[in-house]
Amino acid sequence: MAALDSEETGLRERAATTALPETERDRERRRIAVLSLPFLALATFGAFVPLVEMVRVSTSTSSFAVEGFTLSAYRELFASILAYLPVVGDAVVPGTDPVYGAVIWNSLWFGAATTVVSVAVGVGIAHALEKYDLPFEGAVVTLVSFPISLPGIVAAFMMIVLFGTTGVLSNAVAVLAGTSPDAVALTGQPSGSTKAILGLFFGYLYSMIPRATFLLRGTYAEVNEDAEAAARSLGASPWETFRYVTLPQIRPGVVGAVILTFRTALAIFGTVLVLKALSVITFRFDQEIQVGFDLPMASALATVFFAFTLLFTFAGLRFTDAEVAEA
Repeated sequence: MAALDSEETGLRERAATTALPETERDRERRRIAVLSLPFLALATFGAFVPLVEMVRVSTSTSSFAVEGFTLSAYRELFASILAYLPVVGDAVVPGTDPVYGAVIWNSLWFGAATTVVSVAVGVGIAHALEKYDLPFEGAVVTLVSFPISLPGIVAAFMMIVLFGTTGVLSNAVAVLAGTSPDAVALTGQPSGSTKAILGLFFGYLYSMIPRATFLLRGTYAEVNEDAEAAARSLGASPWETFRYVTLPQIRPGVVGAVILTFRTALAIFGTVLVLKALSVITFRFDQEIQVGFDLPMASALATVFFAFTLLFTFAGLRFTDAEVAEA
């Protein structure tokens, strides 16, 4: 009890010195408090309140109003995830529709695949931009950054322009291969087909590569070029220099790019909505709300999605901190 009173007294004293600062440290504390107010307001009304409401909707007994309490949406969701598991799924929850398990699996593998390729390409572009005097470098940077400002729907439209049945590239390939554009088009194909997924894959890369590239460019600014020069003077090839000297230094940036691009891949909606090539989690949100009018299930799916993204981000940041500490 005495400890609580002492702590309360300390808080009051700090609040008083923050409101009426007497020292430079107190004035700095007040500036920090004032600057934190916009972030606190944004976190409260942009994150905490919507999240609480989302969780409340996910436990509602009604699809059209927030009332009652039930965990049926979560039970259905996790039963569907278990049902999708090979071999044991049907034995554990017989007769359960594995649709949500399939959606989550599609989101994870497709997001991981596009993340790996995006970061790999981003490393190559960032390396070229930072290590070489490229001609028209300003124009190259502008072109690479261009997709960041475009919504996913525009990215999908550009995929149709390039890879649709009347697309520029699909028609060029058709002419060279001596076949019809329909046979090589990557958009407009049945959902879930290899061609349709490949078209969506390029649409994701279009949005994700610039994000990985510009995050990695910042990391390259911290690379010790003297160590690279020393490795080259000792006879290391360019690849060996990159593998043993440059890559360990940019590894925190690579981890950051993986976190950013994977989260982007999970959250992309406009491109999926237009191309309809694969049922991923954001597309399922739209179906639950627009078609099924099932707000509790959409909210339960969104809650699990948010929890997974949050845990993935924390795990990645802890890994990055460990990498920096070891360096």
